[in-house]
Amino acid sequence: MSPHLLLPIPPGAVTEAAPRPLALFPSSDIHLLLRAWMFLLPSLPRLPGLQLRQPWAPSPRPAVSSCPPRQRLVFLKTHKSGSSSVLNLLHRYGDRHGLRFALPDRYQFGYPRLFQASRVKGYRPQGGVGTQTPFHILCHHMRFNLKEVLQVMPSDSFFFSIVRDPAALARSAFSYYKSTSSAFRKAPSLAAFLANPRAFYRSGARGDHYARNLLWFDFGLPFPPEMRPKRGNLHPPRDPNAPEIHILPSATGPRAQTIDPNAVFQPVSTVADGRGQTGSPASLDLGSSSFIQWGLAWLDSIFDLVMVAEYFDESLVLLADALCWGLDDVVGFVHNAQAGGEQGHDTVGNSGLTPEDRQLTARARAWNNLDWALYVHFNRSLWARIEQYGQSRLESAVAKLRARREALAKHCLEGGEALDPKYISDRRFRPFQFGSAKVLGYRLRSGLSPHDREECERLATPELQYKDKLDAKQFPPTVSVPLKASRLLSP
Repeated sequence: MSPHLLLPIPPGAVTEAAPRPLALFPSSDIHLLLRAWMFLLPSLPRLPGLQLRQPWAPSPRPAVSSCPPRQRLVFLKTHKSGSSSVLNLLHRYGDRHGLRFALPDRYQFGYPRLFQASRVKGYRPQGGVGTQTPFHILCHHMRFNLKEVLQVMPSDSFFFSIVRDPAALARSAFSYYKSTSSAFRKAPSLAAFLANPRAFYRSGARGDHYARNLLWFDFGLPFPPEMRPKRGNLHPPRDPNAPEIHILPSATGPRAQTIDPNAVFQPVSTVADGRGQTGSPASLDLGSSSFIQWGLAWLDSIFDLVMVAEYFDESLVLLADALCWGLDDVVGFVHNAQAGGEQGHDTVGNSGLTPEDRQLTARARAWNNLDWALYVHFNRSLWARIEQYGQSRLESAVAKLRARREALAKHCLEGGEALDPKYISDRRFRPFQFGSAKVLGYRLRSGLSPHDREECERLATPELQYKDKLDAKQFPPTVSVPLKASRLLSP
């Protein structure tokens, strides 16, 4: 694997899109990788039909008539990363175009267990009785399990997800999951937790997957041996002290991570046939940083795009371009935002932070070291992709997207912004309240035309209510016809 994958991008440098690592290896190495993953994940059998994706490269912009919109989509909805806002745009797009969703019986696919195809409502295994009605979109909360996903969705589906800076994610998760995670529940504050996390955290304890490396967990990746719970020893060894981490402010140059070179996860090189190559996991110390590199390489082979929450609008523009959708298809409102937090999405950088906040940020990234590796990797790949897309072209599209969002908010919403749930009396638009912070929602303006009201309702509907709406549309309740009296009296 090329060692440049996680190196910092110098300010002002023009980079090429990072090639997908697996495409660099001979097929024999790819088979070694798949065998290693089968060893690490016993639930993941051999996938002979899986075609690893080719390195991403921009193609010439096709004419609109020759660019059919992509409508087979797999979105891995990660927790506390802005994914509810992405879910809303997928709900709206599928609803308008009559697409069929792979829906859970309730609201999640058995999370935190790995995804199983049997949990999809209306799913019938191949070879079963009747014809399987195809699904277009799989997008609700799950722990990713590729083999089972491919039982439900075709292999040529567009796979995408979203990541968030682990420091921002930790702040949100601590507030939201304080009653769910035993580690968070025992800690008086996030600062107290991060000052000595092992005083509160037990690997494998109920709900404690929310308290460390939540993104890595949601992506379904195995954990290094030193992080797995051991019988009789629930406390893994203490992490080494993390080096100082520096981030470029969001307004400075290419928005990529700048980190201490000692913190870069480097692959282990071996020599084969006179050439330097990256060893497979089977030949590596699985507790080393190479374990992380192989996890990232595997994700690169599967996901077509990984969005970054801190650059949400930029990510939406790239998503629309990749799917051959219009900007109106991806414009929307922020959903599941907590009161007291920033409206919208965080910006990367330490500028404006107090020394205490900077310390908390560094500790959160060090504690969530696997998530930090994910974030650095996909933040780099996003900005490499932006360089290929064109900076000025991107800025123009982002400006149009934001202007359209602002216009829709003024037209659709009472007050033009999200409100405290106490002001939302219509249960169709009142978001589910969970955690210690209030979850904001929307109230529609009066006097909207029927057509405008329908579209504004789509924009404002929270994820749980929209899921119920789609469920009723795909699985309309059967109406039982009462038996006639004559039949009731007959023998």
